[in-house]
Amino acid sequence: MIKAMKVKVDQELDLKGEVCPYTFVKTKLALEMMEPGQVLQVIVDHLPAVENVPRSVTDEGHEVLNVGQVSDTDWEIVIRKASRGSDGPSPHQRAG
Repeated sequence: MIKAMKVKVDQELDLKGEVCPYTFVKTKLALEMMEPGQVLQVIVDHLPAVENVPRSVTDEGHEVLNVGQVSDTDWEIVIRKASRGSDGPSPHQRAG
């Protein structure tokens, strides 16, 4: 788990009730609509998404600022959108 930080959230995305891979797909679509450097807060209640979404957005070049449990059933994932030119996997990463 990543340590909690105080950061201004620019957009919130409630994905409670969604399962993988939809949690990542919807997170990626939300990030695509945001400006570089903006912060997205994602709320999930599907436990595999707590690991899969941060890993996938990191692979896409974004920065995960926080992953933490916010209630008995819900988790928060806070992501800063990558700067221009950092979107997508690096050339050294292979799709797989």
